Amino acid sequence: MPTAPKISVYLEAGAKRIFACAIDWPGWSRSGRDEASALQALADYGKRYGSAIGSARLGFQPAHDAGSFEIVERIKGDMTTDFGTPGRVPAADERPVDQTELYRLQGIEKAGWRAFDRIAAAAAGRSLRLGARGGGRDRKKIIEHVVGAEHAYATALGVKLPFLSPASTPEELEEFRRALLKGVESSAHGELPKQGPRGGRRWPARYFVRRSVWHLLDHAWEIEDRLQG
Repeated sequence: MPTAPKISVYLEAGAKRIFACAIDWPGWSRSGRDEASALQALADYGKRYGSAIGSARLGFQPAHDAGSFEIVERIKGDMTTDFGTPGRVPAADERPVDQTELYRLQGIEKAGWRAFDRIAAAAAGRSLRLGARGGGRDRKKIIEHVVGAEHAYATALGVKLPFLSPASTPEELEEFRRALLKGVESSAHGELPKQGPRGGRRWPARYFVRRSVWHLLDHAWEIEDRLQG
């Protein structure tokens, strides 16, 4: 029986936390205290990620275990990494994006939105367990946080969009998301500046989708894990 090919990952290592991220599967990113625990967490979440993005349609195959991965890049993290957010752009995300890959990236982005919306809707009217110290956002605050983050990510991509208020309609959210997908397309085609007005580096299209889908799924799974009853 032929051996399954290794899944390429990169590691983003801070002083206290390491993220393991699958290069070809944006959003499949988990963290641990060291390389071994980060890779194990990534393997443990493989089926959950596949379920979220629709593995049958996109051809995703989860890892059997941490030995299924091949580390192809290591990045030095920073305080953002240690805080619990992957924040560095891997070299792999600087690669050109052809039309086939663009459609795939946009498909994964849309799958992330669908997963978050589905899980958030299922939690309507239900309480979320509080953290050990009584903390944690409620469902409404999580949704507002996720939408606010999408706006910040659009800015990092180089797309200027109106901010959505908590009172925004579903139609306004849908229009916002269409504009994000258009921004990913513009970035992939090289139509957006690579530097911001203050000289900061813009996010490439691949990294925008990677960061966005990670954030969507991270909070979708948070809602699932904190549901009471």
